[in-house]
Amino acid sequence: MGFEVETKDCTAVTDAELGELEALSSDSPRSFSMGVLSKQAEKWVLLTTARENGKLRAYVFCTLERIGGTPAVIIGLGAVIRNNKRNTTLKALMSELYHRALMAFPDEDVIFGTTIVDPSGFEIFKDLTDGLPKSSYRPSGEERAWGRRFAKRLGFSQLGFDDRKFIAVGDGSKPCIFDHESLKPEKIDKDIQGMFADLDEDSGDAIVAVAWAMAEKLEKLGS
Repeated sequence: MGFEVETKDCTAVTDAELGELEALSSDSPRSFSMGVLSKQAEKWVLLTTARENGKLRAYVFCTLERIGGTPAVIIGLGAVIRNNKRNTTLKALMSELYHRALMAFPDEDVIFGTTIVDPSGFEIFKDLTDGLPKSSYRPSGEERAWGRRFAKRLGFSQLGFDDRKFIAVGDGSKPCIFDHESLKPEKIDKDIQGMFADLDEDSGDAIVAVAWAMAEKLEKLGS
């Protein structure tokens, strides 16, 4: 049996559903409390969930909007259960976001952005192109500008943002990231792991990751 994926308005999220979100990531070192999740439901527009046989396997808060006229999907706090089907679960979750983007922005290129604190997080955008940041690469002025735009939109602009390393400075609280752990983290390239060397997770730092879904690719991903 496949996954049941649903997107709903955050105003319709119940306390019972928030309890499910809290329970899903309880085994993760980056778990979130009911209080934090409740505030996220107030902050974001949509909540997407993926279930298997009725059991919650992944979720993410998100918003679809235009940034300076450019279609964008801003992805907030999310988590994927740490089991041996996590890759399939992540794919089901992201497929729903691609579908939503396709319906909202047909025939347009769409930029996606989120925050991560672990190299595994780059797997979130593995189906997309022109992902940033990347090792041994100097981003252009326009690419750095996109990093700053997403850092601001995700609430990190006040304390600073390194637009070359795409590191957003935290305020000492736990960052609301997309929590995904690779099935085989030991196989992640050392250069990618090195990109997180300057990240102070205890201070709330996070990497802002962005990537593009070009119109033709989005039509395939979201259909």
